[in-house]
Amino acid sequence: MQSNTEMTKAEIASEIAKTTGIDKAAVVTVIEQFMTVVKDSLAHGENVYLRGFGSFIVKQRAEKTARNISKNTTLVIPAHNIPAFKPANCFKEEVAK
Repeated sequence: MQSNTEMTKAEIASEIAKTTGIDKAAVVTVIEQFMTVVKDSLAHGENVYLRGFGSFIVKQRAEKTARNISKNTTLVIPAHNIPAFKPANCFKEEVAK
């Protein structure tokens, strides 16, 4: 793995291709399809659970009142859903090392 603090999708695909021997183009296709399935599931209100890794969940944000300071007005932000990731305990422990 590389030592920089960020990793791109292409770098993840290269790492998986190197360790598994699978063609990099096939790995990229699988990664993109995985992301599509997760996004579609969350868009339909279904959470995605990956045992030992974590959960992609939909969180409900309540309606709230905000202020536009430059115009000195208030506006209402309606309730909405946002995607979130909750790591598994073993995931958190591994990162904490």
